[in-house]
Amino acid sequence: MQQTIKMNLESPKINVSKSPEDVFDFLADVKNFKSLMPENISKFEVLSEDTFVFALKGMPEIILKKKEVIPPNKIVLGAAGGKIDFSLVGNITKIDEATSEVQLQFSGDFNPMMAMMIKGPISKFIETLATSIPKAI
Repeated sequence: MQQTIKMNLESPKINVSKSPEDVFDFLADVKNFKSLMPENISKFEVLSEDTFVFALKGMPEIILKKKEVIPPNKIVLGAAGGKIDFSLVGNITKIDEATSEVQLQFSGDFNPMMAMMIKGPISKFIETLATSIPKAI
């Protein structure tokens, strides 16, 4: 059996001038992820109300599905099929009535070679998603 390692990556914590409910509602609608994607996106398609597929140039397509929602503080997206199993968690923390803090966490089990190859691009990807949230909402 092939050895896998657990990879956990976190975006920076981003302040958003919206209530946690507003941020949650935005992230809970999968079509809104299109406005968060980096410029090198080559595909984005909503497959259902809780599933979308996207691809970045030079990377395989990834299908994400909403796995868990805990309003207004947490949204969990997970890989739907494909060769890799991972989750992307959006944590929303209330700072005050009109301000929230958002942090994205990526975790998955990968073989060491795969982990080494994707760590940089995934780190940059979740940072881009997180830093795009205040501009997109």
